[in-house]
Amino acid sequence: MKDKIRIASGQGFWGDLIDAPFHQVTKGKVDYLVMDYLAEVTMSILQKQKIRNPVLGYARDLPDLLKRILPICMDKGVKIITNGGGVNPVACADAILGIAVKSNINKLTIAVILGDDIRDNINEIISAGCELNNMDSGESILHYKDKLVSANVYFGASPIVEALKKGADVVITGRTTDTGLTLAPMIYEFDWDKNNYNLMAAGTIAGHILECGAQSSGGNFLGDWKSVDNMAEIGFPIAEAYPNGEVIITKHPGTGGKVTFETVAEQLLYEIADPSAYITPDCVADFSSIKLQDLGNDKVRVYDIKGKEATAFYKVSCSYADGYTASGSLTYSWPDALSKARAADQILRKRLDNLGLKFDEIRTEFIGYNSTHGPLSVKIDEDNINEIMLRVAVRSKEYESVKRFGMEIAPLILTGPPSVTGFAGGRPRPSEIIAYWPALIPKKLVRPEVKILELKQ
Repeated sequence: MKDKIRIASGQGFWGDLIDAPFHQVTKGKVDYLVMDYLAEVTMSILQKQKIRNPVLGYARDLPDLLKRILPICMDKGVKIITNGGGVNPVACADAILGIAVKSNINKLTIAVILGDDIRDNINEIISAGCELNNMDSGESILHYKDKLVSANVYFGASPIVEALKKGADVVITGRTTDTGLTLAPMIYEFDWDKNNYNLMAAGTIAGHILECGAQSSGGNFLGDWKSVDNMAEIGFPIAEAYPNGEVIITKHPGTGGKVTFETVAEQLLYEIADPSAYITPDCVADFSSIKLQDLGNDKVRVYDIKGKEATAFYKVSCSYADGYTASGSLTYSWPDALSKARAADQILRKRLDNLGLKFDEIRTEFIGYNSTHGPLSVKIDEDNINEIMLRVAVRSKEYESVKRFGMEIAPLILTGPPSVTGFAGGRPRPSEIIAYWPALIPKKLVRPEVKILELKQ
């Protein structure tokens, strides 16, 4: 058993800093590189890509990234774990094997985690007595199942641990919990008992700290953000984990950003409901038990974490087609910029009403005034405002209504208030709305599968 391992965060979402993984594996020692690519909306996007082209459906920049870092990781013994496989992890793994061949890598083991995509098994699951009731409304999915774009189970760390035990150099998963990517190597390296829920919670919380990339090392910091040094070259966080469950959050020396009590504490508050019951497939972690100790020099100790037994359910992230949307914008300049924008909004709404168009919602934002804080926005002195952007968005079940809305924006330039600019890119076009459907499924109804792909030359 190792006395410690260093797990580096490489991506916080699909579209994060593309050089971050390279810096993580070249600027200091790490044992694992974990990269989180998936969000709820990402799964529906990837599923639509796969429907159009069966060899797509994964984070397409991942193979190019591995072309750059895989030889380095193989040389240094750094294992890669990522959920960038999306809804097509096998195709992703095949692309990476092709990269390995071109990179003259002679031996590589890739593990693919399958079983999370249940879209084609919905009828069987319903027949087994699970109607995937919406976690918010309680409604059955029966009326929406034919509109489903994606349906993916959140697996935890266990299948990744199995993959590591089978000798995987790279683990490609589908919809795995963000925290499971980090917990898995701790279980594997320290031979943790999965029924020791305090240890499961410790690894889960370490994963929660890493899951958003540089958000725990100074990025998006709500505290004294001006004190964050060299954000242009921000260092992504590293979890230095120990067999007893203690973790030190740090980053590579000489990189930008900072790791402090405040940056780590702020990340711990990200996307949690009941802090005493953070539910994952691996355990129920008690965030209220966490103790932090700022050790200085970009090191924060995380310790004394408590956890409880996991529930008998997995969470399921579903998405379904729910109509169409479009948005357009115009910018009005001083003087009376806000008054002009408000008048244009009313003119547009009356024209849409006169046309008899049907919308589920029309939403207006005055960017520069209320687009962030909405009704809480403080009134402004128009004499001191240079410009206001009017942004109007609509959604409707009727494609033609949304299409016609897109034809009514540009005419405001010559048939509305004066001093307008900012119209570019042509008419707004309808795009399909993908709605989110969260549900629970008994763990006994799904089973993860670990598939091994090997390159031997």
